Amino acid sequence: MKARIAAICLLLAIIHTWPLVTAPGTLARNDNADAELNEWILAWVAHQLPRAPTRLFDGNMFYPERDTLAYSEPLIVPALMGAPLHWLGASPVVVFNVVLILGFALTAWAGYALVYEWTGDTAAGLLTGSMFAFNTHTLTRLAHVQGVHAWGLPLALLAADRLVVHARWRDAVLLAFAMAGMAYTSGYLVVFGAILVAVVVVTRIPDWWARSVRVATLFATATVAAGIAILPVYLPYRRLSLTMGMKRPLEAVTEFSASLSGYLATAGRIHYSTWSSRFLGNPVDLFFPGFIVLILAALAIYWAFKTEGRSHKAEGRWHKAEVLNRRRVVMLLVLALTGFVLSLGLRTPVYGWVYHLFPPMQGLRAAARFGNLFLLGMAALAGIGLAAARPRFPARHAGLIAAALVALANLESLRAPIGYTRFEGIPAIYSILAKEPGRVLLVEVPFWPPQAAFEQAEYVLNSTAHWRPMLNGYSGYLPQSYRKNSQTFWFFPQEHAIQAMRQAGATHVIIHPKGFGHEADAMWQAVAASPYLERIAVTPGGPALYRIK
Repeated sequence: MKARIAAICLLLAIIHTWPLVTAPGTLARNDNADAELNEWILAWVAHQLPRAPTRLFDGNMFYPERDTLAYSEPLIVPALMGAPLHWLGASPVVVFNVVLILGFALTAWAGYALVYEWTGDTAAGLLTGSMFAFNTHTLTRLAHVQGVHAWGLPLALLAADRLVVHARWRDAVLLAFAMAGMAYTSGYLVVFGAILVAVVVVTRIPDWWARSVRVATLFATATVAAGIAILPVYLPYRRLSLTMGMKRPLEAVTEFSASLSGYLATAGRIHYSTWSSRFLGNPVDLFFPGFIVLILAALAIYWAFKTEGRSHKAEGRWHKAEVLNRRRVVMLLVLALTGFVLSLGLRTPVYGWVYHLFPPMQGLRAAARFGNLFLLGMAALAGIGLAAARPRFPARHAGLIAAALVALANLESLRAPIGYTRFEGIPAIYSILAKEPGRVLLVEVPFWPPQAAFEQAEYVLNSTAHWRPMLNGYSGYLPQSYRKNSQTFWFFPQEHAIQAMRQAGATHVIIHPKGFGHEADAMWQAVAASPYLERIAVTPGGPALYRIK
């Protein structure tokens, strides 16, 4: 059964990302700079861990800065999943695509495991898993592998639920594992996980109050264990917080918050073509869970509370299964509401309160992503609703109806076939740098100003062919050294720009003529006339490599 469920989750991942599996080496989302950055991160972790694990966070971009991997998400767990492919020589795009599909499948499997344990219903588990993994939010974030590897959230919810119900040590271990796994993947995920656990603890007081000391001990142990495990990944971010002030001001979340209309928006092909396009706005602001999910979630809530006054009694107590189900429904409702409210950012005062009370929130920018908690709560409610509805179906057709509902829910969210860009590979000229003798410090031009730093994501990805240090970079933060360099490097090939590069220690420059537009001819004339530039290799119509004398 487990192998069959895993195969179904993988098949759904292939279907929802179609036609990615048909050409994982050439199909890419590299039209988005974040995809290129994440391809670099996955490759860097796989490259650096076997060589210098203590300097894992010292990426080769933004030289001479330290901890540059911590300018973005660490993606260590996804990178380890793709590392064998990297070591076998697969391109960063292949690794990214395989890791993306695996992330979808694992998230679907984790959602399945959560609701299957609660209901014992395979279809209910698959509905929850598929709707948490393949929803309009995740399917519009294919460039963000960290947003797809959200399997830690249902696992943390499962572990926290087990703790308040059974108070077992093994469940504390599972909770610590889930939290650490999220921290080694994404800072956002571990914050979501912490808030999720808080919701469980608060809403499930009746379940743990009689054993409060033991349950508190188990939660504290899980917290300490996860904290110790997280230290290696936490410290680089802490150092940058102290040295670079890497703290998002509260107002920064305004631009990246969800909107009420976003909860009516979906990029699913059927809905988009019929009614949803009028609500479509920011691509990260899409959270409509689907009609099947809404209906089944509503039924779960209705049936849970409808039976409150007439539950079966056993020895003068309410029937335990019904009471536990009701409490889980309340918990999921609160979880969904919490995610919804926080995703709205400063549209309500709640985000500001949590921001000041919970310091890890101060490192986040995209408040909209709290919608993941809303989607998890709704998907789990829908699974409970399907399990509750199944006995009400005609006995002969109950299995078929349940399977049809799972299929229809997936059809609602389906975006495939998805449009991808074509990846032609890293230009061969970059491999020359890997063989250059002696010290190499690369600068690539145009050296874009901070507001256009995303143009350099391509440079960062191409550096996986040589891993030489470079003055360029692209990430969620830009260090002051980059901002300072951009003020002069932008004017390459003027002499004062070349002199500034020499003073910064640059030894090689790669020129991208397409970035100079109609000024490319004048640029080449100036390069030819410069006494400081020695040509090494030129790609017709493409980049050229020069040595800085």
